[in-house]
Amino acid sequence: MELLVVSLNYQKAPVEIREKFSFQESELEHAMASLKEKQSILENVIISTCNRTEVYAIVDDIRRGEDYMKRFLAEWFHLSIEEFVPYLVIYQKMDVVKHLMRVTCGLESLIVGETQILGQVRSSFLKAQAKSTTGLILNTLFKQAVTLGKRAHTDTNIGTKPVSVSYAAVQLGKQVLPSFATSHGVIIGAGKMGEIAAKHMTSQKIGQLTIVNRTFEKAKELAEKYHGTAILIENLEVALLDADIVISATGAKDFIITEEMMRRVKEKRKKQQLLIADIAVPRDIDAAVRSIDDVFLYDIDDFHGMIESNLEERASEGRKIEAMIEQSVEEFEHWLVTLEATPVIAALREKSMDIQMKTMQSIERKLPSLSERERKVVNKLTKSLVNQILRNPIITAKEMANEPMAKIKLQIFREIFQIEEIEENKSSAAREQSEGIT
Repeated sequence: MELLVVSLNYQKAPVEIREKFSFQESELEHAMASLKEKQSILENVIISTCNRTEVYAIVDDIRRGEDYMKRFLAEWFHLSIEEFVPYLVIYQKMDVVKHLMRVTCGLESLIVGETQILGQVRSSFLKAQAKSTTGLILNTLFKQAVTLGKRAHTDTNIGTKPVSVSYAAVQLGKQVLPSFATSHGVIIGAGKMGEIAAKHMTSQKIGQLTIVNRTFEKAKELAEKYHGTAILIENLEVALLDADIVISATGAKDFIITEEMMRRVKEKRKKQQLLIADIAVPRDIDAAVRSIDDVFLYDIDDFHGMIESNLEERASEGRKIEAMIEQSVEEFEHWLVTLEATPVIAALREKSMDIQMKTMQSIERKLPSLSERERKVVNKLTKSLVNQILRNPIITAKEMANEPMAKIKLQIFREIFQIEEIEENKSSAAREQSEGIT
């Protein structure tokens, strides 16, 4: 079994590619269950956020597993593999462990140290558990990674400054608008991203706040929390007429603001400038809106260079977290290698007890006059003898699992006791069962 990750993230894949591979939250469980049905895929967790879509898996073979994961993405999103392969990042074995821990600690985020990704990873993991797409290895890995992410934010100052994409958008608004305290902010979307944007706008003392959403009750709930006004998405154009800054963060698949809509609004706004931050993936705003005078549109990738000034302190704290990650990776690797010794020990015990059982059968044939009590005594003594002989080899196998070159040493151990064939037969049976072969 091998660890494998197929990743489409902001570092290599631009937003126009990432938005094609964005899983809706409501379809994640179904997607993971579907992937589990594929050959080679023994366990899996899918993480899908604005900045990344990543498929974590335990596979029976690296090459076959990678191939099936690529095919799954192509089939699910109705695209050819060739369209996205150049943007993929592949992690294997212990690199998977390190990458996931960097993700949960916020070191792989666009805004280093942000905490939102930790909740998103945990949510995806819980969904995977609910659909039984994880097993012993991914359960252990994700629990350890989430725990480490929490510790990274409590034991360091990585999150002391509330930096996020929406925060960067609000900071940009403060820089370009004449007076933030008299400005009108409009937030499209009442989900998690919308709430974060509302929180930042309120903390920076925006003059007027309007929440726009398809469901009025959700808009109203968020608006009341941050002392704003709620309106339905159907009335968006009205809200845009006197807006100064707009932050859009919905989960819509189609554009919320089209070029045509924005031109109608522009005609009524005259020369008043409008700042729009589209932080949704897929994008909410048609990129053609950029061509309209006095309308300044920024998408999620545009904020890459705007947030550097907020990251110096986080970079310093990040180095402390790197050390924590290294230790955690070593701990997981130690657990994984120890796990590899378990089937070796089990196979040795099985082989030894099989010899004991055959020996007892031979004794009973040669000494048919043994009483029931005598047979029990002989059986107990032979088992005791086997256990005493096994004691030191089992201790040695456990120690080997903790030493350098553990895999090589365990392989030699297998060859000495000739238990390779037993393990291979068991592994084949397990793979056949996982793939539904009877």
